[in-house]
Amino acid sequence: MAEAASPENPRAEKPHADKQRVDKWLWRARFFKTRGLAAELAGSGRLRINSEHVAKPAQPVRPGDVLTFPQGDRIRVIRIEALGHRRGPAPEARALYTDLDQATAAPGSGPESGPRPAPAAERDAGAGRPTKKERREIDALRRDDP
Repeated sequence: MAEAASPENPRAEKPHADKQRVDKWLWRARFFKTRGLAAELAGSGRLRINSEHVAKPAQPVRPGDVLTFPQGDRIRVIRIEALGHRRGPAPEARALYTDLDQATAAPGSGPESGPRPAPAAERDAGAGRPTKKERREIDALRRDDP
């Protein structure tokens, strides 16, 4: 549990604060494995809070703020519902936000029902690496594959 801030311990968190650092919130909501990764994203300028670019990890967030940031190969759009006081289990972390991205919020549209990667091109054993021309043809096939 978080300690109350006091003159002896000024860095301790206030238990009922109405705002929190964005890097701490992203880490506690389990969007990033480490707080350092969350801070790196916030400092890179690729994170937006209510459509405004963020340039520092200490930017405060409050319930009701909308965050937009890249994660993996997709853009996440989430609304903060609550501030986390610890990095708890996944069900507790999911209660901290609402996913506003329609593709991921709809039931049955998880990663297993999304676009599938193109199958690997098959080559005869011992045929070696593909030539530049063959690579271009393979890439064209992968782009055309739905």
